[in-house]
Amino acid sequence: MRRVLLTVFLAVLLVLPGLVCHSEEVKKPIRALIITGCDVSAHPWRKTTPAIRSILEETRKFEVFVCEDPAILESKQALDKYSLIVLNYFNYRVPTISDSAKDNLAAYVRGGKGFVNLHLASASFSEWGEFHKMVGRWWVMGKSGHGPREKFTSNIVDKEHPITKGMSDFETDDELYAKLLGEGPIHVLVSAYSDWSKRVEPLAFTLSYGRGRVYHHCFGHDVKAVVNPPVAKLLARGAEWAATGKVTEAK
Repeated sequence: MRRVLLTVFLAVLLVLPGLVCHSEEVKKPIRALIITGCDVSAHPWRKTTPAIRSILEETRKFEVFVCEDPAILESKQALDKYSLIVLNYFNYRVPTISDSAKDNLAAYVRGGKGFVNLHLASASFSEWGEFHKMVGRWWVMGKSGHGPREKFTSNIVDKEHPITKGMSDFETDDELYAKLLGEGPIHVLVSAYSDWSKRVEPLAFTLSYGRGRVYHHCFGHDVKAVVNPPVAKLLARGAEWAATGKVTEAK
């Protein structure tokens, strides 16, 4: 009997470290980098960025870092520290970033990492065609636009996708982005009818870029729009999906 108990005890000791390591691995947060800044005073990035950071951190799934200089993209070693890049950024300057920064960002996402495009960020890097492929739809000055900011109803298009599962149509007070350019394949999750464009516009959608996952989130003109509960839920879920390919609900 003593031999049997000793054998069982030794077996447990051998298995236990693996269980502990696995538990620690599951609890390891997603390292996310928010790249932020904007040349347009109408978009208060200094206020929306902390709100975005809080939304992600409050899920207890993310460890969030913020950088106000897109030159961080010039360092592959810096990007390798993160599983997700969230772009809350825009500028008018051309060229916008260096060729090495462009190459590193494309390789980062194409290689299997996550990427989230927020609101006007799709208008960034206007001279870079590969970025347009990465974000699926993009804002072009003089062509894209929106009507007056107002309350509107957003419709859940795919109710089975991990990002939108269990969600219902909702109302938000925001800019309803319309006439974004692009014809490549995207998977629309949320849409709304625009009185300005007279058509249904995609407001949240996903796409693949190489082995990477991209979540495009058109909401978020200001803090009020960012923290609207269903919009915040979409952002948190979209970020997790982009980084890991799944969405885990908090217990």
